[in-house]
Parts: sequence; structure tokens; C-alpha cells
Amino acid sequence: MHLSLLTFSLLTSLSPTILVSAYPIKADGVNCRSGPGTSFSVKQTYARGKDISITCQTTGTAVKGNNIWDKTPDNCYVADYYVKTGKDGFVTKKCEEAPKPSSPKPNKLPGPIKNDYPYKNSCSANKGIDPWNYFRCNCTSFVAWRINKRLGIKFHNKWRGADWGNANEWDEAAKKSKVKINKTPKVGSIAQTNAGKKGHVAWVVAVNKDKGTVTVEEYNWNTDLGYGKRTVDKGKFQHYIHLELE
Repeated sequence: MHLSLLTFSLLTSLSPTILVSAYPIKADGVNCRSGPGTSFSVKQTYARGKDISITCQTTGTAVKGNNIWDKTPDNCYVADYYVKTGKDGFVTKKCEEAPKPSSPKPNKLPGPIKNDYPYKNSCSANKGIDPWNYFRCNCTSFVAWRINKRLGIKFHNKWRGADWGNANEWDEAAKKSKVKINKTPKVGSIAQTNAGKKGHVAWVVAVNKDKGTVTVEEYNWNTDLGYGKRTVDKGKFQHYIHLELE
């Protein structure tokens, strides 16, 4: 079939208007927020490989050194670091108006230091499974609860595609997930050790740098399937996992 010059010209001029650019998400569980920054609330979560359109771009909180945020048709903003655009920089127009972050609020971490674990009254040999796919009343279940409620991260035992199973697997899962892990405790971080049959994790609530101690909340340590709090030398734990908001 032969196209007339007029028909070819019309198709050529129309083609840019019918092409829609879509960019894949390159990590698991990427949050799309109400504004361009990690302090804004999460409105949507995207899975790895999901194609998104970018309506406009703006600047905000830097994530891994990239301060560009992409607005999607879901009317929320995702960190450009997690979007495969093929370019370091803007790929479309700048957003005319974008929410501004409010003044910094006092740090609410670690939150109330009390046994507010939702399954505290149903701890027994037949514990059942929690919403994060852990056995209730184990250390991993309690810390998963803290991460979800205190850090606002939708954490579970397959978070970011890694195997966050027993506590002695959390250090390797953190490395695989490219989460910061070191020997330095911080309020709101996860204390982790591989010691024992399945290891142990706890929620850091206080750090005394002068004494080199750390205070943690935990489950299933001194009290079988129960809550506890203790202050120990920070070296009692092998690693501290820092699940930063993104």
C-alpha cells in the first residue's frame, strides 16, 4: 500500500500527541506521597516494574543524593531515584505548584515506651500469624509492628523482595535491600543479633553514648512470648538496621 504525501504528513504530525511515556519503578514497595518529600503522607505504593506516567517534576527531599520528585496521575509524588527515566535530571516540565513541607516537627521516635502490641493478650503456644506474616508474640512480629506504626513503612517478611524471616536473617536481608546497617545504634533503629538458634531483633528506644549502652523494647527475650525492656552494652547486638523513610 502506498501512502500519499498528505496522509504521511498527517500521521507524522499526529504521532507525538498519541505517544505516552511510561517509566518503570525500579524497587519494591516504593511510596508515592502527598508531596515531594519523605515527611509527606503515603497515598500509594508501587511495585517493582510498574510503569508510571510523569505529569510533571519538582524538587524536594533528597533520596540517595537525588532531590527530584515525579508527580504521577495518581496525584502523588514519587522519588525520582526509584524511577527508571534513563536520565539524571528532569525529563518533563516542572510542576507549577507543589506542596511545601511543613516546619519540622519534634522527633516522635521512639514513641510511647509501653506494651501496646496488639496481640499481647493472645500469646500462647498456638500463636497464629500476624499481618506481616510472622508468628505472633515473637521478636520479629513485635519489631515489624513497630516499623509499620512508628516508621510508617509497610514492612513485612518479604519486604523489597528479600527474606526477612528469622531474626538471624535480618542482617543479610537489610544488605540485599540496600538498607543502612552498621554498628551504631540510633533511636528508631533495629537492634539485631545472630546469636542463638534463630537470632533476635529489638526496637531501640534510647542510646547513651557516654556509657556505650542501648535501651531496647522487645518480645520473647527474658519473658517467653512476652514484652520486655532492658539496657545493655551496645555490643550485645551485632548490627543496627536503619529503615529510613523514603
